[in-house]
Amino acid sequence: MPPLPLRLFALFLALGLSACDDAPRFTKAEPGEARSGGSATVRKTDQNAFSLPSANLPPSRRVDFSVGNSFFRSPWVIAPSTTTARDGLGPLFNTNACQGCHIKDGRGHPPGPEAPNAVSMLVRLSIPDAPAYAKVIEQQGVVPEPVYGGQFQDMAVPGVTPEGKVRVDYTPVPVRFKDGTEIELRKPSLSITQLGYGPMHPDTRFSARVAPPMIGLGLLEAIPEDAILANAAAQARDNKGIAGRPNRVWDDAQQKTVLGRFGWKAGQPNLNQQNVHAFSGDMGLTTSLRPFDDCTDAQTACKQAPRGNGPDGEPEVSDNILRLVLFYTRNLAVPARRDVSAPEVLAGKNLFFQAGCQSCHTPKYTTAANAAEPELANQVIRPYSDLLLHDMGDGLADNRSEFQAGGRDWRTPPLWGIGLTQAVSGHTQFLHDGRARNLLEAVLWHGGEAKAAQQQVLTFNAEQRAALLAFLNSL
Repeated sequence: MPPLPLRLFALFLALGLSACDDAPRFTKAEPGEARSGGSATVRKTDQNAFSLPSANLPPSRRVDFSVGNSFFRSPWVIAPSTTTARDGLGPLFNTNACQGCHIKDGRGHPPGPEAPNAVSMLVRLSIPDAPAYAKVIEQQGVVPEPVYGGQFQDMAVPGVTPEGKVRVDYTPVPVRFKDGTEIELRKPSLSITQLGYGPMHPDTRFSARVAPPMIGLGLLEAIPEDAILANAAAQARDNKGIAGRPNRVWDDAQQKTVLGRFGWKAGQPNLNQQNVHAFSGDMGLTTSLRPFDDCTDAQTACKQAPRGNGPDGEPEVSDNILRLVLFYTRNLAVPARRDVSAPEVLAGKNLFFQAGCQSCHTPKYTTAANAAEPELANQVIRPYSDLLLHDMGDGLADNRSEFQAGGRDWRTPPLWGIGLTQAVSGHTQFLHDGRARNLLEAVLWHGGEAKAAQQQVLTFNAEQRAALLAFLNSL
């Protein structure tokens, strides 16, 4: 090993990082490490950091990005309307614009105690699997709740009753570090009230999900499937307690089961289908791939409400609008990392690896040569995710399956851009339901396969914790 810079060497000693540790030792930034999105990376750190096009997107292609952005940001209206390009909202919905959940293209949050609606957080519904529902499970991944469907919608157009209200309360959970420092986590408790269509199935399962950030989605889509499956094979071969698994989900367009990679449980195969299902479930908008409103048989007013379809029965979201929104979501750029060479950040990176976090949060990939957009092809990217499902323990369990994901399984979320959450979204609430109020709380909720890493972090002293957070906030 080459000699360490004196300042870095002193910091390593202070943090208990000796040169003989088995974990990799990072004494300087890796080549290109600051460019998390490869040539598509942008340099922006303010509230608009997640809203820029890929840096390598030429001017001739930025027009489509801007038009797609307009459809992502602008509200849809109730039909019938003179605004025929944007009418058809609902009848049941959670928000009236994509930006309503993905605020500034960033991370959503759970509702506050006085919030009238759970905007930027939704609740998935299902009932237990049974052999009679085999075809439904194959194509939807779950058995929807019979009266309220697969997603709880707390807003509705006039003349239609909303499905109800969502409330989240919290119970404190104390956690103590080895050095005696104690912090308090918060365990959420979900309440569904003011049900508009009668009682739910007695065995209904609920899963709260906040909106994830939108950056780098096209790059994640461009990771070769073989690279994702290779991660799963390597973890199984290592036999060290980390056993990531791919989800296998239904592709609506191809009408077959394929690899899942988007959503909190990797329940969607590609960005177009992710967008289609968001238009349908979140805003009640039809598309050619999903040409029906999200109403159950019990919701007669929903089924009878006016539609925004054109005179020939065209969907409310035209194929051209869907194409533009897809182009926009594929090309939202990842911001560059900050302070990658700072001694404290390098020390925190070493601690991240020492704890084994990289076992699931895979740092680096090269995107495929045949990516959907040329700007996204052959890029060395650093998302810090294996895109696989992992058992995260009882503490994070929603006890709700989704295709091949079990009730304790979650897809490893990418970490790129996580240090800019406060700047973009105005909060630091993390994990699938926003229970963690900062990154340290998010780490301490890790259980199951990640329990050993969590236990390692609990041994860190104040300086080590600060270094780990400095690294995470540099991402």
